[in-house]
Amino acid sequence: MRSHQSGSDRFSIEWASSAGKDAKEQIGKLEHEERVVTTTPGVNVAELDDKVMRMYRDVATNPGGTFHFEMGRGLAERLDYPAAILDQIPLGAVESFAGVGYHFDFADLHSGDQVADLGSGSGMDAFFAAIKVGSEGSVSGVDMTDEQLAKANRLRDERGLSTVTFVKGRIEEMPFPDSSFDCVVSNGVINLSARKADVFREAWRVLRPGGRLALSDIVTERQLSEQIVCNTDLWASCIGGAAQVDDYRGAVEEAGFHITDIRENAEYRFLSDQAQGATATYGVKSVSLIAERPRGLDRLRV
Repeated sequence: MRSHQSGSDRFSIEWASSAGKDAKEQIGKLEHEERVVTTTPGVNVAELDDKVMRMYRDVATNPGGTFHFEMGRGLAERLDYPAAILDQIPLGAVESFAGVGYHFDFADLHSGDQVADLGSGSGMDAFFAAIKVGSEGSVSGVDMTDEQLAKANRLRDERGLSTVTFVKGRIEEMPFPDSSFDCVVSNGVINLSARKADVFREAWRVLRPGGRLALSDIVTERQLSEQIVCNTDLWASCIGGAAQVDDYRGAVEEAGFHITDIRENAEYRFLSDQAQGATATYGVKSVSLIAERPRGLDRLRV
């Protein structure tokens, strides 16, 4: 994540029961200011949103089409998704899987866990998580693309998976109450956001103290050129929005998380010549990480 601060300092707001309405108003003001400065400069967010939704509409409705990235069961198995669990997931969700890594070993899900899936797409990771948490747990997926949501909901209803819900929303402004989940997962999605710092703060907000953030995403070894960063087609293909790996880690930690492990996913690769060229030049790669919202930390960094 790039640290474009425009000279503004980051603030740590202490939460206390005596803070009252004035403190909440101050927090809201600071959150608004922070969102302004953490939106990646030079990126037309409306254009980006449109291209992301059009691309992932095609991922849902035409998974056999041509993309910069690989999709489907072959990719999932190469990334180490267990075949025995993939066999239990609706085929339509698996064929539209466009993740970039495997992080469920990091997530360490248990029966009864409450899980949020950021950018849930056609539902594969949400269904995977539902198998892990069982009938006593639940999984809530959030996505902004209507076609992905429609497909995920249809597949859920066909299987009668009552512990899984999918809602429309943005991962920068999640439609969930504070401290709702034991684990937040995400796969190849946060790089698509021009407001990555907001995504990590939201993940912190919706997790319970001691909760886990387990994700896979695209990062770079070297900073991308402005020409690539401002190319919304490359953003929508999971390249243009990739943050330099140290900046990415820094953004996770600035949101209040403690990163306990991170690894590269050497088996992930892009398909198109353009994407492979960026990979060679800038060290574009997939990583998975696990981070914790520390217990006893009674503050939200904004």
